[in-house]
Amino acid sequence: MNEILEPGMLVRHPAAPDWGIGQVQSRVGDRVTVNFENVGKRVIDGSRVTLILISLTP
Repeated sequence: MNEILEPGMLVRHPAAPDWGIGQVQSRVGDRVTVNFENVGKRVIDGSRVTLILISLTP
């Protein structure tokens, strides 16, 4: 799933909902850098965590 992530996409971390919505900054291999609204920038190991893509359409 993380393979489809591109900069600008909005995601949530499944184990950390309190981090809020995050915007993907970059993806290099399994490393996804996301800027979350409540905790700032985090680098996620995509081989261990599948981020939840936020639907942009109602």
